[in-house]
Amino acid sequence: MTGGKRLTELHGGNIYRFAEGLDMGEKEVVDFSASINPLGISKKVKSALIKNIRYLINYPDPDATELRQHLSKHYHINVDSILCGNGSTELIYLIPRALKPEKVLIPQPTFSEYERACRTASYKLQVASYKLKQENNFEIDTDAFIKAMKGCDMAFLCNPNNPTGRLLKRAAMLKIAGAAKKLRCYLVVDEAFIDFCPKDSVVNEVCDNPYLIVLRSMTKFYALTGLRIGYGVFHQSVIKKIISYKEPWTVNTIAQRAGVVAMSDIEYRDKTFSVMKQEKKIMEDSFGKLKIDYIPSAVNYYLIRLNNAGEVIHSLSDKGIFVRDCSNFAGLNRAYIRIAVKSSRHNARLLKELSSWHKA
Repeated sequence: MTGGKRLTELHGGNIYRFAEGLDMGEKEVVDFSASINPLGISKKVKSALIKNIRYLINYPDPDATELRQHLSKHYHINVDSILCGNGSTELIYLIPRALKPEKVLIPQPTFSEYERACRTASYKLQVASYKLKQENNFEIDTDAFIKAMKGCDMAFLCNPNNPTGRLLKRAAMLKIAGAAKKLRCYLVVDEAFIDFCPKDSVVNEVCDNPYLIVLRSMTKFYALTGLRIGYGVFHQSVIKKIISYKEPWTVNTIAQRAGVVAMSDIEYRDKTFSVMKQEKKIMEDSFGKLKIDYIPSAVNYYLIRLNNAGEVIHSLSDKGIFVRDCSNFAGLNRAYIRIAVKSSRHNARLLKELSSWHKA
């Protein structure tokens, strides 16, 4: 855990604290620390937000019915298996509270909220670590992870993983999910970034596996970060337990409507894939020329390794460029930085700064 550190220091995206520390305006910050779609909110979503402001006088639908129905049709899953939350983080915290596991397996490095959700549950549980190896590009070894699940009654997997960007292909994930079912170990698959590689999602497999839980977020791909909207897909035997611990009205009216409209915007989705393909190639080519070590990524961010990472982070900060210092990820050291893929202009600015600092 993080001792006396404030919660706001555990993640990227806190431009408010960053700007305050540099005595600059928040709008002046170029935020590479949060991996959000550089296209921003789609025009259709912006229009929907304006149109729906009038409904803020009413309480939001506590069941997020319209959004759940839309998700059900989009993914061909039972509407009653879907639970929406104030970002997928709300559900991450609900799951250990509701299912009360005694031993939980969590990879290192990965998203820190899995362990925090377990540590802050209202009872004692044991957290076991599955350490990813740098020499293997932090890849998950399917058989080794299955072996590590034995004796556990819950395991978390972030796919693609944060902060490494590594993707477990669908076949490998299904093998782990099948083993989890045999072991009676709940497998919580966090697919917060899977919209960047949708063919590898296992969201359709939940109906046949009572031990598989899939979480999704609309923060990353659809850039609805400030609205906080996510959802989980649960087997019928599990979802009632989760709902019994959930607070009402956590998903606001605007977030629910924005989620429906965002998922319907095919033009926005196609443009995102096009921009990502182009900008990622530019960044990877530049990393190669600069001889910067990076982990091959399936998504919109990269984990890079610099011997002088601390100096680079400090220098970038002085210029209003915010990157994710990964030294507080369990399993990583001070040499690692996570950077988002942003617009062409912003990416060029970052790469220019890195070129002046990197020592081959």
